[in-house]
Amino acid sequence: MKIATLGHPVRVLATATLCLATTAIASPAQQPESAYTLIRPERVFDAATGEVRTGWAVLVAGERIESVGPIGSVPTPDGVRVVDLPGATLLPGLIDAHSHLFLHPYDETLWDDQVLKEARAYRTLMAGVNAERTLRSGFTLLRDLGSEGAGWADLAVRDAIADGLIPGPRVLTATLAIAATASYAPGPRGWDPDLALPPGAQMVTGDTEIRRAVREQAGHGADVIKVYADFRRAHGTAPTFTLGELEALVEEATAAGLPVSAHASSPEGMRRATLAGARTIEHGSEGTAEVFRLMAERGVVFYPTLAAAAAYDEYFSGLGGGWELSTPDEELSPRIRGSLQAVRAARQAGVIVGLGSDVGVFPHGESWRELAWLVRSGMSPAEALQAATVVNARALGLEGKVGEIWQGAHADLVAVEGDPTASVEAIRRVVFVMKNGVIYESP
Repeated sequence: MKIATLGHPVRVLATATLCLATTAIASPAQQPESAYTLIRPERVFDAATGEVRTGWAVLVAGERIESVGPIGSVPTPDGVRVVDLPGATLLPGLIDAHSHLFLHPYDETLWDDQVLKEARAYRTLMAGVNAERTLRSGFTLLRDLGSEGAGWADLAVRDAIADGLIPGPRVLTATLAIAATASYAPGPRGWDPDLALPPGAQMVTGDTEIRRAVREQAGHGADVIKVYADFRRAHGTAPTFTLGELEALVEEATAAGLPVSAHASSPEGMRRATLAGARTIEHGSEGTAEVFRLMAERGVVFYPTLAAAAAYDEYFSGLGGGWELSTPDEELSPRIRGSLQAVRAARQAGVIVGLGSDVGVFPHGESWRELAWLVRSGMSPAEALQAATVVNARALGLEGKVGEIWQGAHADLVAVEGDPTASVEAIRRVVFVMKNGVIYESP
């Protein structure tokens, strides 16, 4: 039985449907004792409406959701495994659309040292550990936006998860990411200019190199093309590609069936990426009302990565994280105030804001921080939860597969103690995690 409120068709924001791994993970998760699992929480979060439904249950058959609705309307097949979750809220598996599995917090090891000193094999093993932490925290899908100097190793991690070799969320990966020559770390500032340092992204100049890079990344199996549309220069953040170069990149990616994600913080970098056809803008802390109106007109989704901005301040400014929901604006750092204002301006302009945290800058397994920051920016808890579920699913071209609890969707589910629509910090208290019908956390 499909629930009517969850079944209305909606406009898909992404132009390409991304490949989604569906293979269940065998171990060390709990295999169901039968083909059916009946989950009975105190309440169910309806991501389409942002409301909670009390007295509902969800029946999972294999890898898919079979039925959802009032307990009396959900069938109970013979031999069904029953999971009771008193006091808990069941939600669709959460989605973080901006992550870096190959990074760990910069107060542990600076970015340059991670890229230049940590062996790729070590970083790959660490990425596997990070993936499991993420899954057990309730995030069942990640868009990983760049291996950050680890080459094609992110593809191996993605595929190992899909093949059941290691536990982790579904992963959509951008592989190397693309940056303009001398416009991404390590270098060029702060290093001997005669050194040839391993780059954190694939460096290109001009249409020919740009198209070659897109073709290489698509050919190796990228799910999305990530481009650095601007970067820090000596006198501030500035665009690094011309509009024509970005248009060539998007044209080539579109031909390969891949969407484009653009790192852009400056108004001009954001403007060029939007005009070129990028589907998402990452960071955008300097966005203006004009550029946000343009993004709204073009249907570009905004990922402000608020939690990462807070982490930078915590590590490098001595100001502390400052991410308590009650902290007055005037007590926050200029960086955080600017990022919060960007979210408010974007929403006022009608831009769709999703959840993308830039996790890796801060510890994996703590993507919930972005939910708290979205609420701090003015979203209601329910709106922030929608950003992490149905909004992200639509933005990534996965509508109907993940992000909602409805018949036929993948059985990606998470339960938390309490009601996160009343207090979003309840999302930290995970008591149940299921991905693709396999249970990873259970009371």
